[in-house]
Amino acid sequence: MKKLKPYLRPFGIGLGLLVIALALGFVERTADRTPITDLQVRVVGAEGVRFIDEASVRKEVLDQGIAVMGSTIGEVDVTTIEDRLRGIPCVAKAEVYHTMDGVLHVRVKQREPIVRVFNSDGTGFYIDKEGWTMPTELAHPARVLVVTGALNEPGARDGVMDIFANDSLQHLYRSDDIHRLAGFIRKDPFWNALIDQVVVRADGDFELIPKVGAQRVIIGDGSALEQRFAKLKLFYAKGMPLTDWRRYDRIDLRFAEQVVCTKRTTP
Repeated sequence: MKKLKPYLRPFGIGLGLLVIALALGFVERTADRTPITDLQVRVVGAEGVRFIDEASVRKEVLDQGIAVMGSTIGEVDVTTIEDRLRGIPCVAKAEVYHTMDGVLHVRVKQREPIVRVFNSDGTGFYIDKEGWTMPTELAHPARVLVVTGALNEPGARDGVMDIFANDSLQHLYRSDDIHRLAGFIRKDPFWNALIDQVVVRADGDFELIPKVGAQRVIIGDGSALEQRFAKLKLFYAKGMPLTDWRRYDRIDLRFAEQVVCTKRTTP
């Protein structure tokens, strides 16, 4: 008997694993035959972002020719449902899974736009936090930074696209610069509260339009943002209190270690 003891423990472990595997297989086969009796939808996103709601997602799942309610868990193609939901322009992520009680769970994460771009021909689109474009034909427009001016960006006609995916586009268009500028403004509470519009001039430079002061602030091609905005903040803190904010028509930050101001010619 003593000679058998060294073999009994591995044998017991192996037998236990086999029993567990058989039990799991039985549970899985039983679950596959469980009918779907309920659909629970959850839509998440940043505060104030509401491009799509639970009712719209439910309709997309149930009304597109995919048998769901009453079908067994094994018959429901969750991958197809996820792909269909991800095809909605305002959806960043979609997760579909079922539980043993016959409930199909759908979780949708909305894209988070940070800037709205208007081309010179009137077309436009959003760029989200991750650098993906979104169409503007949405039920609830987002309150974000607006960029206008001498632009002909492709996002308006190409729908959902990654602005960083094609290196050649970065040389021809300004979407990557716009995304970087919008992200910089958005992450700073002071600039985010002060600036709600940017204009791209004919020479390609960016021009800020603050909510107060009636000035236009030229910041250049979008490079050296930290240095240029630091100069502007210092000017607002040290220079502006000494004079009337309405005195200057234009503030130019393109020159190293200088803030060049142009006085307003009309009252």
